[in-house]
Amino acid sequence: MKIVSSFFLLLSLVLACSPARHIRRELRTKSVYTDHFTGVALYDPVRQRALIQYNADKPFVPASNTKLFSFYAGLLYLPDSLPALRYTIRADSLLFWGTGNPLLLHPDLPDTTVLAFLRNRPERLFFSAANYNGPRFGPGWAWDDYNDDYSPELAPLPIYGNVVRFRNSTISPRLLADSVHMAAGTAPGGVRRAEYSNQFTRPASNQSIRQDVPFRWSPELAARLLADTLHREVNVVSVPIPATTLVVRGTPADSLYKRMLHVSDNQFAEQTLFMISAERNKVKLDPVAELHRMTDSVLHIPAGAARWVDGSGLSRYNAFTPNVLIALLTKIAEKIPQKRLFALLPAAGQSGTLRNLGMDGNPYVFAKSGSMTGVYNLSGYIVTKQGKLLYFSIMHNNFTQPVSEMRRRTGELLKEIYTRF
Repeated sequence: MKIVSSFFLLLSLVLACSPARHIRRELRTKSVYTDHFTGVALYDPVRQRALIQYNADKPFVPASNTKLFSFYAGLLYLPDSLPALRYTIRADSLLFWGTGNPLLLHPDLPDTTVLAFLRNRPERLFFSAANYNGPRFGPGWAWDDYNDDYSPELAPLPIYGNVVRFRNSTISPRLLADSVHMAAGTAPGGVRRAEYSNQFTRPASNQSIRQDVPFRWSPELAARLLADTLHREVNVVSVPIPATTLVVRGTPADSLYKRMLHVSDNQFAEQTLFMISAERNKVKLDPVAELHRMTDSVLHIPAGAARWVDGSGLSRYNAFTPNVLIALLTKIAEKIPQKRLFALLPAAGQSGTLRNLGMDGNPYVFAKSGSMTGVYNLSGYIVTKQGKLLYFSIMHNNFTQPVSEMRRRTGELLKEIYTRF
């Protein structure tokens, strides 16, 4: 009897000291996790076992963790070379339609494929935007973000990233320089655009300006900007896209994914759904339909566990549980090799939005963050000190502290997971 009692005592001590039990107790009791809404899921893919479940089936606002869903959709449905343009030739005219590809004359990741294709065509050029009649913003986007660089308008043919770039006295695209006016007196807040027109006001002082401001996209403006670069006329028509068109392909998809994930580029995430729609040869660009099809037919998300409404995570209508994100991370890891995946994701302490997470040495966390006021989440992969690969989703909602404080707390939790597992 004494041997049996000693065995159970030893077993209870082992369990009490197990890494998972220790961290679960901290999640329940420490104020850094209980002073707001926290969810944590930690999963071992080798043993196919959940190690930690804390509010893991409760929905959270994901912010830019949503980009992981757009990334996976791109992996499934976009080829290695992104669709850049659809076109057809009628007599002496070349009609073309956008595919939603955001890289045409983009200020940070330009793709010259379309320019090279159109520049020397012998036909007259006609651009039609009739294949997209959706909204310029996603559902639930904040109306007063129209002036901020993270909120460019949705469009079938983005150009220049759909932003005006101000770098002191330099303005790009130059065609819009005449629409910029000096403010009378002092104008706090940098460059401001009129909400419904492309009229910009910049401070009259000599202060340094480094700002990107979204412009109001229209077929006419896109054609003018394109014509200004091509040095030839681009006409605008409203012609439905035929069922059979030819496709011009451009930049490798991974270059877009890497920027989308590393700097959390909202436009790249949104326009990925446009390109998926174009790739499926639809006569209409319908990113929302692609999103719904993914949710219903591919991801098999349990009822009540998720609501996916946009590609970027700008909307607070999005809602995912930590366990839904673990399931997604599993699908992503099954789809592409680990070396490629870890190169596309930010590495904690090294690159992208995780550069300042506060982890020294060789990177061991590869993940996507998501933040907005009252929201900070991090979901991805961690290679522990013992060499185990684990999947995690750590989600913080409804806090009043700065996002930087939640980032710090998340980093401390990951260091503990790294050491203890």
